[in-house]
Amino acid sequence: MDTQNPSAPSRLRSRIADHDHPNRGGLIHDNSRHTARFTVIGNHLAQHADLSLLAIGLGTHIQSLPRGARIDIKSLAARFPEGVTRIAAALRELEKHGYLRRERLRIPGGRIVTRTVSCNQPGRGREVGEPRPRRAPAPRPKALPAVPSPSCSAPALLQAATDVLAGLRRHDTRLLLSTTDTAHLAPGVAAWLERDVSPAEVRRALIDGLPTEPLQRPAALLAHRLTTHLPPPPPFSPPTPPPPVRHPLHNCDNCDRAFRAPEPGRCRDCRTAPQADA
Repeated sequence: MDTQNPSAPSRLRSRIADHDHPNRGGLIHDNSRHTARFTVIGNHLAQHADLSLLAIGLGTHIQSLPRGARIDIKSLAARFPEGVTRIAAALRELEKHGYLRRERLRIPGGRIVTRTVSCNQPGRGREVGEPRPRRAPAPRPKALPAVPSPSCSAPALLQAATDVLAGLRRHDTRLLLSTTDTAHLAPGVAAWLERDVSPAEVRRALIDGLPTEPLQRPAALLAHRLTTHLPPPPPFSPPTPPPPVRHPLHNCDNCDRAFRAPEPGRCRDCRTAPQADA
């Protein structure tokens, strides 16, 4: 049986050794370990496929500078022979690919300054130790206008108002309302319904004559119409008096004539006739 020689070089090691042979030409590294005054530069910058050689060199130089160093165009042009135009173009390249970030800040006293942030790994957040600039908070959505309130908030009345609002989108697709908007507008519709306005009449009051352009805030427009076009309450009408009581018929105990009364007895004529002397 044949035995493998464990000391025989593998094919991979042979290819690597043949590739690094000095007689084959190409790059050979004569490296020594740095212990002071060095900067770690990522190969994503040093071998960037889209950056010019000037931009790669300028990016390497900027990453080697201490914090607070001036890297405006005039300062760099005074340091290097490439000139203002080429250095400005290289800075734009670095900014386009995320290696530089320019931020405008307001300093005490009200003056606006531009701060340049160097990113040694674009896309992985801010540089270590660099304070994150504060972003302006997103503006809060403006509250909807108030709507009328019904005198009685019965569940059936509010449900009828909700049904009116939910059906608006079948007449105008721009009036598709959220759950929050519907809950805000429903009391206003209920105030119309309790004033003897039919659901169809409320619907017409809300959708007739809408502008043809896109509606930015349809719920705000509906709230405005519910408030400004609210009809007056119906006129007051006194309660209808109850019908008169109709008593049952009885026969008079004296004359046997029929009469109406709550209980049996004598008729009115017999009760009022003078009584004969005993």
